[in-house]
Amino acid sequence: MEGQEQRAENGYIENRTFDEIGIGDTAALEKRLTLDDIKLFAIMSGDINPAHLDDDFAKSTRFQEVIAHGMWGGALISTVLGTELPGPGTIYLGQTLRFRKPVRLGDVLRVSVRAQAKDEEHKRITFDCLCTNQNGETVIEGQAEVHAPTEKIRRPRTLLPRVRLAERAHLHEMLSAAEHPAPVSMAVVHPVDEVSIMGAYESARQGLIRPVLVGPKAKVHAAAEAAGIDIAEFELVDVPHSHAAAAEAVAMTRAGRVEALMKGALHTDELLHEVVKRDTGLRTERCLSHVMAFDVPTYPRPLFITDAAINIYPTLAHKKDIVQNAIDLAHAVGLESPRVAILSAVETVNPKIASTVEAAALCKMAERGQIRGGVLDGPLAFDNAVSEAAAAAKGIVSPVAGRADILVAPDLESANMLMKQLTYLADATGAGLVVGARVPIVLTSRADDAITRMASCALALLVSEQHKRARA
Repeated sequence: MEGQEQRAENGYIENRTFDEIGIGDTAALEKRLTLDDIKLFAIMSGDINPAHLDDDFAKSTRFQEVIAHGMWGGALISTVLGTELPGPGTIYLGQTLRFRKPVRLGDVLRVSVRAQAKDEEHKRITFDCLCTNQNGETVIEGQAEVHAPTEKIRRPRTLLPRVRLAERAHLHEMLSAAEHPAPVSMAVVHPVDEVSIMGAYESARQGLIRPVLVGPKAKVHAAAEAAGIDIAEFELVDVPHSHAAAAEAVAMTRAGRVEALMKGALHTDELLHEVVKRDTGLRTERCLSHVMAFDVPTYPRPLFITDAAINIYPTLAHKKDIVQNAIDLAHAVGLESPRVAILSAVETVNPKIASTVEAAALCKMAERGQIRGGVLDGPLAFDNAVSEAAAAAKGIVSPVAGRADILVAPDLESANMLMKQLTYLADATGAGLVVGARVPIVLTSRADDAITRMASCALALLVSEQHKRARA
C-alpha cells in the first residue's frame, strides 16, 4: 500500500482528515490472488458458488478456470479507504462497482482510489475507484462515497492472527484412491438416527458402498425422513432392536451377503460382542484392533494411529497383531513399506517402563519376520516420531524417526488421548476402521462429519479389495 507502509513502520496506522485531502489525492495497494484468498472469502461470506471453488465446474464456464468472487476486489477497495485514504474513522456511505474482467488465480490486482469531489458541508468525499490487473487491464471500476474523519487518528496497528486452512488433502486422496473399485456391499447396523443414516446415504452417493440397512423398519424410515433423504433404493432388513441388528448383520456377513459393516446408532460393545463370538462371529487368527487414519494439517503425510477403541491394555502378543493390522491397512491405501513408530514416554529401553521393553521386542519381531511389510523403530517418544528436528536433537538415526506413517500407542488410554488431542487441538480429521476381522468394520462416532464417514467407507472399500486380492 503506497504511503501506508512508511507510516506503519513504527507499528501505527493513521488517517488523513477531510481538510488534509485534496481533489486528485490517491492511494493504492497491490494484492496477488491466491487459492487461500478465494477459500477464506468463501468461508467468510458463505458464497460457495462452484465457479470459485470447483475446478471441474469452472472449466465448463465461459472463463474456463476458477475466478475470484467479484466482491473480493470490492473488499480491497474498502481496505484502501479504511486504512489509507481517508483511513481510520472513515464511514462508508455508498459504493458503485462495475466488473469488467474476471480476476484469475495468480493475478496481481492494483487497487487505487482517487478523490474526485468534496462536500464541505457534510464532510463527504467521493472517490473514483479502479482495480487493474498486472497487464494494466481494468477489472473493476466505480465510485465510493464516504464520510471523512475530521479529527486526526493515530492508533497502534492491529496484528491479525495467522489463518491456517485445513485442506483435508489426505482424506480426499483416500476417497480418490477408492474411486476405481466397485462399491463395497455394507451392512449398516441400526441406522436409526440422522447422523448414521446420512453417513450411509452420502457414502452411497459417492459410489463407495451399497448399503444394506439393518434395523427396525419404522425407526430407520423415521431417521431418513428427519434427515430429508430418500432411502427407497436401499435394501432394508427389518429387525426388532439393536441387539438383533448386530446379530443379523454379522450373520449376513458370514453368509457372504455383505462385505463390510458400519456401526450405526448402537454402542460399540453391542456390535463387537457379536463380531467376536468364537463360533458365530467374524474372528480371525488375529485380534481385532482399531486404526484411525488422520489428516493433520501440519503433517506432510497421512498418519495412522492405533489402537484407540478396542484393546485397553494390550499384551505383547496383542501388540504384534495391532502392528500388523495397521501395516496391512496402510498397504491397502498404497503405502508399500510404512514407517511404524512404537511410542513410549522415552526413546531408550527402560525396564521400569514396560512399553519401552515391548517396543524393543516388537522391533526384533520385525527383524525376524514375525511382523511383515513395514519398517519398525521404537521406543520413540511422540516428538521423535513425528519431528525430524526433534529426532536430530536427540541424535536418533532412524528411517522412522521424524517421518512415521503409523503411531502405535502403548495402550488404549494414550491412543485415545492422542487421537482426541489431534482432533480438537490440531484440527485433524480422521477416518476410523476396525481391522483384524473377516471384513472391515466402520466404527464412527456421533460427532463425525460427512467427510470422515465417507473417508472411513473409502478405507473399508480399499481393505475389502485387498481381502479379495489375497483370496484370489
